[in-house]
Amino acid sequence: MEAVKYKSVFDIIGPIMVGPSSSHTAGAARIGKIARTIFGELPDKVDIYLFESFAKTYRGHGTDVALVGGVLDMEPNDAHLSDALTIAEELGLTINFIINKEDKADHPNTARLVLQKGTRKMSVTGISIGGGAIEVTELNGFSIALQMGVPTFIIVHQDVPGIIAQVTNILSRHEVNIAQMNVTRESKGDNAIMIIEVDTPYVTETLAEIQAIENLHNVQFFM
Repeated sequence: MEAVKYKSVFDIIGPIMVGPSSSHTAGAARIGKIARTIFGELPDKVDIYLFESFAKTYRGHGTDVALVGGVLDMEPNDAHLSDALTIAEELGLTINFIINKEDKADHPNTARLVLQKGTRKMSVTGISIGGGAIEVTELNGFSIALQMGVPTFIIVHQDVPGIIAQVTNILSRHEVNIAQMNVTRESKGDNAIMIIEVDTPYVTETLAEIQAIENLHNVQFFM
């Protein structure tokens, strides 16, 4: 696998997008795409909870299409993004939009995606903060705050002893300093996720070594 080279984890990929609003379309697509990346594969079902501004204007501004396009691993400027709902249906992906206009959220452009494949389930909450930029604030019920402009590893792996030690040992050997690290798992022995922010974007050899570790399902590096 190759590193995914964005300017940062959360900034806008490009100025071309579907819909009239970068917050409601490009940002929404980024939320869907980062959720898909962390999940590591195409889910069977996605429940999408929309709050405040997203809940009020999601259809008119194309937020629904953009979120689903992101889950389908599309970029905000993908030529097929406008067909995301149709493509999802053709792939057998069940999408449920749950509109919450009553409860307050920390940010008006908030979406919570619950992705499921078989018995495996994962939740990701993201906010679109303007200009296509996003922030991830929740992962599997844990509050997190992934920062903009920081090189970040997202590693989906089997929850077996020694995985975290192997990853951190590789980072140490290559003198890659960890700025922040979040680890969560679905249940004992099941899938787990590491999100590691580091101080350097120069990780080509480091990334290759991490990808060679057994019991890793998906490794992505954003910068």
